[in-house]
Amino acid sequence: MSTDTLSPTIHLIDDDQAVRDGLALLIGTVGLRVQPWSDPLVFLDTFDREAIGAIVLDVRMPGISGLSVLDTLVGQGVDQPVIMLTGHGTVEMCRRAFKAGAAEFLEKPVNDEALLEALQNAVRQHVHSRQRHQTDRVARERFAQLSEREREVLGLIVEGLTNKEIGRALGLSPRTVETHRAHLFAKLQAPSLAQLIRHYATLVDDGDARGPA
Repeated sequence: MSTDTLSPTIHLIDDDQAVRDGLALLIGTVGLRVQPWSDPLVFLDTFDREAIGAIVLDVRMPGISGLSVLDTLVGQGVDQPVIMLTGHGTVEMCRRAFKAGAAEFLEKPVNDEALLEALQNAVRQHVHSRQRHQTDRVARERFAQLSEREREVLGLIVEGLTNKEIGRALGLSPRTVETHRAHLFAKLQAPSLAQLIRHYATLVDDGDARGPA
């Protein structure tokens, strides 16, 4: 992953150049990189979906509305938080924006502090979301390395059974259970029982612990 991808970027979509220039200057004061866009369709076609950051989107633009752009972003699974801006806000428009998935809805002229606070919150939210998804992905990859028996043992560990109880349930000796337990802890790289349950209980609950059919 490149340095540019890791550095938070604010995509600023507004057809008014004066607004873009003013907001870009403001956002830059808190150390965030700004990528301005005058055409929302060009933005949709070319912006970096892997980058960390947020999107500032004007509601009223010629050709396509900001709400339509928001719908497209959500439909494509884009995870950058979206902050909507409008000079003609209504309660209904605000409701529609939040219902469609907007992180924030601000009226023009935008209060500088409100926008910067919203952006910093959005970037933090996005970083945490990406970290959580990365943890989930790694957990699934490690989980896939378990044997069917290890998955069975894991499922019973998550249920709170002792080694003796697991042995009775599976027809195994406590020593064999302990061996399986040690192997699955090593494969899952879980430093503690609490971490094991935290990261893998959901996979067990999903039925994945039963192993391949």
